[in-house]
Amino acid sequence: MTGVPAPPVLVIGGSGFIGSAVLDALMSRGRPVRALARSGPAADELTGRGAEAVTGDLLDTGSLVRAMDGCSVVYHAAGVNAFCLADPRPMERVNVEGSANVIEAAAAAGVLRVVYTSSAAALGEAPGTVGNEVSEHRGWFLSQYERSKYLAEVRVLREAAERSVDVVCVSPSSVQGPGRLHGTARLLLQYLNGRLKFLTDTRMSFLDIADAAAGHLLAETRGVNGERYVLNGATFTTRELISLVSRTTGIEHRVRWLPGQVTLAAAAVVEAGARTVRRKPPLCREMVRTLLNGHTYDGSRAERELGLRYTPVEETIRTTLRWYTEHGYLTARLPAGNARGSF
Repeated sequence: MTGVPAPPVLVIGGSGFIGSAVLDALMSRGRPVRALARSGPAADELTGRGAEAVTGDLLDTGSLVRAMDGCSVVYHAAGVNAFCLADPRPMERVNVEGSANVIEAAAAAGVLRVVYTSSAAALGEAPGTVGNEVSEHRGWFLSQYERSKYLAEVRVLREAAERSVDVVCVSPSSVQGPGRLHGTARLLLQYLNGRLKFLTDTRMSFLDIADAAAGHLLAETRGVNGERYVLNGATFTTRELISLVSRTTGIEHRVRWLPGQVTLAAAAVVEAGARTVRRKPPLCREMVRTLLNGHTYDGSRAERELGLRYTPVEETIRTTLRWYTEHGYLTARLPAGNARGSF
């Protein structure tokens, strides 16, 4: 007797770093996956990975409703994550209005649950405190990105309550792993390749990409409607991170540790110069403000209530460095013991 096929799951943002990991995790469990694509090349990529690609756009609610037709669950992992933008309004429109459109479309399509990828940055915990699910926002924003994600989460929860849509928010910290080349990963690469000359010590929180994907899937099956779950595997200082990477690879470079105010002043100069010639600055004040504030997050609720198990940070570092080596991003000469990238 042939069973009734399971309804498809829609992934929005399946070409992104987190979304692609969620898509792969769903497919590895035999789930039928449909993925939203804005363009032909994106559709080809998603189809090549085994998903059913459907054309749509976050800012086109009608296309979202059509993409969700017949789907039981929607994973919304799309968004813009950027700093130093001359005009942050397009980012805010995608992150806030686009997310509200997802909830509106889910209500119209009769979706059973939406798993929304928020960000631990949206917690807005006060300086020096540990961010968790009940943190009170400090009342001001470190960056336009943080502002957009905070407003997006507020909007998602409000729209979901008003439209009777079941939604669970997942709030990952800084996600790292194979395939990540920006943010903290970019600093690691610059250090390993001997191009990072200056650093400022701060605290950062860290999440393995596989744990981010697992947390999303657990939120679908075990998360409570209207709640959010912070995902964070480890917290350490910049100095501790550099020391860990050096021990793992055998590569050690000297860097100069700058006081925070010096770094902030340098960012102001770089930003002003770039704006003068109408270019996007590689460093800006909001980026440094976020760095200097630092972040410490408590990801234990996801362990207790969702059953998530975090990957040891040393394993994430080794896996990531191996990927860098295999793909040619790690150009520095490795010590003899690691000559083939056997981290």
